[in-house]
Amino acid sequence: MNDSTVTTGKPVSRSTRQKRAVEAAMSASDDFRTAQEIHEALRRDGESVGLATVYRALQTLADQGQVDVLKTDGGEAVYRSCSRSHHHHLVCRRCGRTVEIEGPAVERWASAQAREHGYADVSHTVELFGTCPACQADAAGD
Repeated sequence: MNDSTVTTGKPVSRSTRQKRAVEAAMSASDDFRTAQEIHEALRRDGESVGLATVYRALQTLADQGQVDVLKTDGGEAVYRSCSRSHHHHLVCRRCGRTVEIEGPAVERWASAQAREHGYADVSHTVELFGTCPACQADAAGD
């Protein structure tokens, strides 16, 4: 084994300048953003980083649990820095504003379903999409 692997055989993530730039861009926003939007913001800030590098950094951050990933209605992956605790998201379809939410009823239901069917080590993802109050007000003013 060389220095780039650990006992799991997976490559060790090196903290490169580009990865740190992606991390900083992620922490600068509260909303979900596409890799292309993150890449564009980095380029505007003078960072020399390729789109493929942004995708790799985001995948590494997702694998490490540092960012959440969800699929939009159109199937596109979007990314957001989130808290480390288990949570769900309420996302505005129009502007992307995102709120982390708890779902105790969902947690109880998921555990009950797993027990009933004899499953263990169950995980789940629940995302809610709607229109935030600001976008509702904008739409009413149109």
